Amino acid sequence: MRLLHVAAEVFPLVKTGGLADVVAALPVAQAEQGADVRLLLPGYPAVLEAVQGARTIIDIGACFGALRVRLLLARMPGSKLPVYVIDAPYLYRRDGSPYQNLQGEEWPDNLQRFALLGWVAAHLAADDADPLWVPDIVHAHDWHAALACAYMAEHGPTRAASVYTVHNLAFQGLFPMHDWPALGLGSRLMSPTGLEFHGQLSFMKAGLKCADRITTVSPSYAREIATHEFGCGLDGVIRGRGADVVGVLNGIDPALWNPATDPAIATRFDAERLAGKHACRLALQAELGLQADEGGEAGQGSLLLTVISRLTAQKGLDLVLAALPELVRAGVQFAVQGTGEPALEAAFRMAQQAHPGRVHVHIGYDEARAHRLMAGADVIAVPSRFEPCGLTQLYGLRYGTVPVVRRVGGLADTVVDASPAALADGSATGFSFDAATPAAFERCVRRALELRAHPAAWQALMARGMAQNYSWQGPAQRYAALYEEALGQRGRVGLVGAG
Repeated sequence: MRLLHVAAEVFPLVKTGGLADVVAALPVAQAEQGADVRLLLPGYPAVLEAVQGARTIIDIGACFGALRVRLLLARMPGSKLPVYVIDAPYLYRRDGSPYQNLQGEEWPDNLQRFALLGWVAAHLAADDADPLWVPDIVHAHDWHAALACAYMAEHGPTRAASVYTVHNLAFQGLFPMHDWPALGLGSRLMSPTGLEFHGQLSFMKAGLKCADRITTVSPSYAREIATHEFGCGLDGVIRGRGADVVGVLNGIDPALWNPATDPAIATRFDAERLAGKHACRLALQAELGLQADEGGEAGQGSLLLTVISRLTAQKGLDLVLAALPELVRAGVQFAVQGTGEPALEAAFRMAQQAHPGRVHVHIGYDEARAHRLMAGADVIAVPSRFEPCGLTQLYGLRYGTVPVVRRVGGLADTVVDASPAALADGSATGFSFDAATPAAFERCVRRALELRAHPAAWQALMARGMAQNYSWQGPAQRYAALYEEALGQRGRVGLVGAG
């Protein structure tokens, strides 16, 4: 089966969140299982500089506001997977993030930039770009690639099926409706039964309405987004798709996130050599200027809690800030890394100033530092208000860093709360809470602090987490079955679902 993954970012070339990790790992797992897999990416400078052996497949010319557009075929560094790159300097050759300028403002031409991505994907699917390779499946990721599904649906002869994955429904790609002519799509899609969403044009809705199959990144999130509470105004559309919407839990790259081989951490370790984790803990405390406590290995001393996250209200970081003073007094140290909302960044800086030696905050993202935080911390907090899947709790499990999570989305699917019954039957892997309140978060962390005072029980909890298998092999097999269903039903779907 020939698979084309279409996305706006991929690790390690361009990364703003977990989407990049998924796009880096899932295609590799599928290739290992025998699929013929390629990627399609925008030609950001970081992409063009990193890919290998790039050659021109077709000179497209002027479109979507750019005077010069080419489609290149190259190889990804590391995995060597084939990757198509859209070389459009006018649209992609710029500083800043893939979506915003250096001042944090959305690029004003994002509609054209990501419409081009979907448009090229549809042409590849229609045997109109690369005469030597045509995909059976176009797998579009999040709103940036969603228009691929609409362009494919508008082109009747396209035999390829489309699969659309919602990584985060809250980011929808909304644009003024008067920009519609720039897309070159039929007028039938301009209505509320098409891409119109409360007077705006929604890229996300293009994927939800036009894809042959829709996936989310966890089973619980698939159920949640069909409700008013989590549906972000699109729950009616999602309910209208019925059984076409399924949840496939994300995996992680077990080679990249492996404490037994990780070159970024102070001492390598595994479930049989947990003394190495204690060494990583002491090294992290020294690096961050946190008070060292030699009793950590024996379950005494501080509970070292890390947060590695975008600093946004969605991630529940305001709950952490509100509970932080009391938890510091209870014996918790905090090591935070992230960037996001200015108010939260400033509040975490103030927390560090108020609690020297107990709180360390790094504003920004550093991949190697993330590995050191994961290896050295006792627990990792993911108190999200909603969480499609979450990857950091999976990394935490892998590194024996016990997750403390809110019971939503993929967090509910991957962390078994350390209730007395779960501790007794050996199924517990972390701690979870329900209410999105500082008090509920604080109580959950205090439960972790109490259990850590019992070294045998704590190490058993760590070992169970480290034994979990969240590789991409299982998800890759589930996607293969989903692709077969989509191909078998190709031609039936078009525009379906509720308005």
